[in-house]
Amino acid sequence: MKKLLMIMLILVLMGCGLETKDLGEYYEGDLSHITHVEIRSGETGEMRVIDDKERLQVFLNEVKNVQFIPQENQEKRSGFRYSVNLYKGNEKTFGFSMNMVNGHYYDTEPNLFPIVDKWFKREGAKAIN
Repeated sequence: MKKLLMIMLILVLMGCGLETKDLGEYYEGDLSHITHVEIRSGETGEMRVIDDKERLQVFLNEVKNVQFIPQENQEKRSGFRYSVNLYKGNEKTFGFSMNMVNGHYYDTEPNLFPIVDKWFKREGAKAIN
């Protein structure tokens, strides 16, 4: 019985192999090479782009250290609040949503939503049709 409990505990602790990482650790390239960011609202479908170099660096500095903490429940879901795509030139190099990276679900610390929401609504983020 103890052996069974030990095995179950190990499996729970191992989870699905996901670990807490910050956005800078998920992104495999150099964030300083990002040329623009697209933010899409899951509620309205509207998109904003940040392509001004100074504003882009401020945005990236605000999000790169956000911790993505794996959620216990990894069941499929639908919908999103915001999705964020990073580009180098015309090539999309990485994308994530407020609670998903690479198809896995996360909580964020600090909460990513208010940061992205602020930038989506901020003057200087260009609306794209």
